[in-house]
Amino acid sequence: MTGSSRYRAAWLALVVTVGLGASASAASAAVRHACSAAPRAGDATCFTLIRTDVKSQTQAQLTARAGVTGRAALKMVPVGYGYGPANLQSAYNLAAAAKAGGKKEKVALVDAYNDPNAAKDLTTYRKAWGLPACTKSSGCFTQLNENGKKKPLPANSGSTGWATEESLDIDMVSAVCPHCKIILVEANSTSLADLGTAVDAAVAAGAKFVSNSYGGSESSGESSFDTAYYNHPGDVIAASAGDDGYGVSYPAASPDVVAVGGTSLTTASNPRGWSETVWGSASGGEGTGSGCSAFEPKPSWQTDPDCSRRIDNDVAAVADPDTGVAIYDTYDQGGWLEVGGTSASSPIIASVYALAGPIAAGTEAASTLYANPGDFYDVTTGANGSCGGTSLCNGETGYDGPTGLGTPDGIGAF
Repeated sequence: MTGSSRYRAAWLALVVTVGLGASASAASAAVRHACSAAPRAGDATCFTLIRTDVKSQTQAQLTARAGVTGRAALKMVPVGYGYGPANLQSAYNLAAAAKAGGKKEKVALVDAYNDPNAAKDLTTYRKAWGLPACTKSSGCFTQLNENGKKKPLPANSGSTGWATEESLDIDMVSAVCPHCKIILVEANSTSLADLGTAVDAAVAAGAKFVSNSYGGSESSGESSFDTAYYNHPGDVIAASAGDDGYGVSYPAASPDVVAVGGTSLTTASNPRGWSETVWGSASGGEGTGSGCSAFEPKPSWQTDPDCSRRIDNDVAAVADPDTGVAIYDTYDQGGWLEVGGTSASSPIIASVYALAGPIAAGTEAASTLYANPGDFYDVTTGANGSCGGTSLCNGETGYDGPTGLGTPDGIGAF
């Protein structure tokens, strides 16, 4: 058996075991926010939710408890810590594209503060799941400051929780597009000005696909941020919709970005093998953001009649921490842990775009999705709050606010 065959076989063997671990634990998980809420207008918070009922452990602890040593210890994955690469690729019909796609593409993740363990933790994650190596020395992984320079990096994340966000981002790119190059761009602070500067730096560094797993409140002046930082026609700028249920956050509200909502993803006995609903509850609370922007104009490619302005969202992917993903972080966490939030869905979607390759020059990335409405898994059930019975908070056949056009069914729509 060739190396690549062993690589695929290992992934396929894990589809069931890890999927059962995530699905079996999907009943009312206890969670906490990785980052604190944005303190004032013009600032952002990350959208990562950590499961507190899944005890974290380092790779060394995991293998010691299992009695595994040597090279086998490097390739041991945790069971019951959420979905891994094979699960996500299976759920979204990406296995064939991920096998060889994305080799020429750079995916950038924009976050705040520095994670000094990012490269080391990325290596552990990828070795454990049998993914190709991605290191700084090979040029596959790059860490930059908000001005696009390798030095000096910003202050360490400390107790802010942003290091967990960074681990989630880079691990999701690894899971969905294992051959993509990864650029982690670290802003000096959580201000939208610093984070926006980092977006510009990501594009300048050659990333055609940029994920932003953060957001804050809308404001009357946000259109100036659109122009300054998020308007990059011909590039994909994805943004998370938020984790507090029905309601709009920025920059997801910008017509210049691909607004990414969240779903609950479980295994199922149907031809797809998976089932999805809107992440959230009709009573509100924790769940994907969505809704009608208070300030942004409606882009020409959105036609839903329930809002005369920009509607969140355009597309979605798994975000429910009850059906979360496995990540590895040793800076402010204890190694393997299970997380959710729309901070997971945004880098997933950016990576699906990368598998499909660059979009046409001058094109608004979200508009490409609306040209192919049949190439999605339609999410038709669930809600993330109360919105007067409209599509803005309810899963419906076709387009709806919480999940947009749906979730990826391969790369055709991207």
